Amino acid sequence: MKFSPTKLPGVWIVDLERHEDERGFFARAWCQREFAQRGLDARLVQCNISFNHKKGTLRGMHSQAPPHAVAKLVRCTRGAIYDVVLDLRASSPTHRQWIAMELTAQNGRALYVPAGCAHGFQTLEDHTEVFYQMSQFFELESARGIRWNDSTLAIRWPITNPTLSERDRKLPLLPLGT
Repeated sequence: MKFSPTKLPGVWIVDLERHEDERGFFARAWCQREFAQRGLDARLVQCNISFNHKKGTLRGMHSQAPPHAVAKLVRCTRGAIYDVVLDLRASSPTHRQWIAMELTAQNGRALYVPAGCAHGFQTLEDHTEVFYQMSQFFELESARGIRWNDSTLAIRWPITNPTLSERDRKLPLLPLGT
């Protein structure tokens, strides 16, 4: 695996290191030791799959509050997504800033999202599947979210009229000073 830092501290791009031959390729997608060596949360307690029928489906921006704050490793296994991480860590020099990138089944790229950040994605193709590994169990009472189109954050989503769940449609705006 190849780890590349982003402008948000603790958010990493994780690329596959492909070993190819006439059969195809082999690549390691997860290694607890390599994540721990970089100071990343290397616990895995839950893995989830999100399948999305329609291009333009948007899920996010989601997080979990302490003591169940969660780190995630997100990878698109079918189709393509526009993946967004929002830094909600009050002590971070990039507090309230976000990054986005395309994750596709073809590029095999993953994004490591540390605890304290919100995460969301928008599908760029029909029939898109996202696989993500989590450092904490999902706890409904700790589930939090920020509205996807909060104008103070100015996240530039590629598809302006997304398909949303009722829950995501009603998420709050991020309070100023938060």
